Amino acid sequence: MTLAGRRLDPLWLAAPGLVFLLGFLIVPVLQLLSVSFADPDGGGFSLAAYQRAFGVRVYLRVIGNTFGIAAQVTACCLVLGYPLAYWLSGLPPRRQRMVSLLVLLPFWTSALVKNFAWLVLLGRNGAISNLLDWAGIAPPGSLLFNRGTVIFAMTHSMLPLAVVAMLSVMGGIDRRLLLAAGTLGATRAEAFWRVFFQLSMPGVASAGLLVFIGSLGYFITPALLGSPQETMLGQVIITQIQTLDNWVFASALAALLIAAALASCLVFDRVFGLSAIAGGGSVQRGARSLSRRLGLWLLAAVARASALPSFGGHRFGWLLPAYCGLVIAVLVLPIVALLPMAFSSGDFLSFPPPGLSLRWFREYFASPVWVAATLRSFGIGAATAVVTLFIATLAGFGLARSPSRFTGLVFLLFLLPMIVPAIVVAIALFYLFAQLGLVATDLGIMLGHVVHALPIAFVILLATLKGYDWRLDQAAATLGAGRLRSFWRVAMPLTRGGLIAALIFAFLSSFEELTVALFIGGGLRSTLPKQLWDDVVLQVSPTLVAASVVVVVVVTTLFLLAEALRPRE
Repeated sequence: MTLAGRRLDPLWLAAPGLVFLLGFLIVPVLQLLSVSFADPDGGGFSLAAYQRAFGVRVYLRVIGNTFGIAAQVTACCLVLGYPLAYWLSGLPPRRQRMVSLLVLLPFWTSALVKNFAWLVLLGRNGAISNLLDWAGIAPPGSLLFNRGTVIFAMTHSMLPLAVVAMLSVMGGIDRRLLLAAGTLGATRAEAFWRVFFQLSMPGVASAGLLVFIGSLGYFITPALLGSPQETMLGQVIITQIQTLDNWVFASALAALLIAAALASCLVFDRVFGLSAIAGGGSVQRGARSLSRRLGLWLLAAVARASALPSFGGHRFGWLLPAYCGLVIAVLVLPIVALLPMAFSSGDFLSFPPPGLSLRWFREYFASPVWVAATLRSFGIGAATAVVTLFIATLAGFGLARSPSRFTGLVFLLFLLPMIVPAIVVAIALFYLFAQLGLVATDLGIMLGHVVHALPIAFVILLATLKGYDWRLDQAAATLGAGRLRSFWRVAMPLTRGGLIAALIFAFLSSFEELTVALFIGGGLRSTLPKQLWDDVVLQVSPTLVAASVVVVVVVTTLFLLAEALRPRE
């Protein structure tokens, strides 16, 4: 058969995305890693940066802080999020979607905005401190600038991600299996622990992996709500680059984050397979391994020792909804608290405000700096959404149609921006763009945002296209429709909801992104999150809250639009 007669594998459609990731993720990260082995004096090979990282006590403490806080946040998210995900998975579809909106909205609201709200609420004269005083509870010292507050705020930011990751697996578990276990003599607790909990483990592991990797590069929360004792690697990397211009040492610290993230992914892949991250089917490997047998024995022991009914039991059935309602209330609290603070008539931030006024919104819209940053965020966000949608649609179409054995590898490559910590991606692109003259340009920020948004849009579109019946295209062809006409008249209307959702979430990912803008902006091109960061660090005023409300309104509107356009099952 000639080459012309062969049918080209649809996987080639992923080529533009792979080339983009190669040029703006893989190559820059490898280039950054190579810098970490350079001798700052002679330019040759050297391990001095790594010796400094592990040989100086202060940096050892920072490394310990980073991995310790990330592990604690991961544990808190899993423990607090599992009951919520379990409860959501048992709700009727319509009610589940409505409640899920309240869980997901805080996730899509900027971490900077939420942490700033906690900064006000937990302050010495904040609402929470006043509430504790009214209740006669004396907090042990300040509620701010300690490890507990950092872990609480980071857990608050990462908890929705953990819930969504677990819910994607729990939603596919057939609840009739619990009834079947009951007919075989299992108690309610035994049925939960030995059937449902075991089947939900891929989702728990996915949530743990995503939260742990996301927490490794965190710098917003410890910078705003922590003390020097809670300094994490992300903060040190920023200082080494922006203040000390020490690329060698910063690259070595970034290499530690990459190594930890890749090691976590390798362990996860060995047990469950990386496709479980996107809610795909996963295979639990090593069914006869010692660790698996030990885990089953432990679950059996927990089931036997459990004196109370499992979640949702008859006598204590009210506890689970009450707990979930409390968790959701805490998730939305900082967003709701921002609204009255933005309308404050006072000169300083307080909750509740002393009076109501529009003065800070007038000041926001009258400020050339704030308006320019806002317009730039909209422009870069729109460009990011269009480019991301184009790349992700081609890749999703190719993977959905391709029978190639390389689809798993391509899928993994498109998830790389989720695996590599965001701060590592940002400084790697900064190093590359400094050579290309793209620092302090809108194009440079946009390219960095595409890297950040690509996995989200790709997963949404891949799930949409995998649910599409491709036989409809064949039916259209038999009626005389060409490929282009078939795409516009058949495929497009049926997949429009997924395409619009991918477009909106790519825009939101760019609109709220801070890390890339912090480096690539070069201090000259400020997006709205970058301007918010500068004002939080340099001067805290109610104008900042007015800008935060603008962010919340944009995010809420687009998020609800994406949900409204999502196809209903």
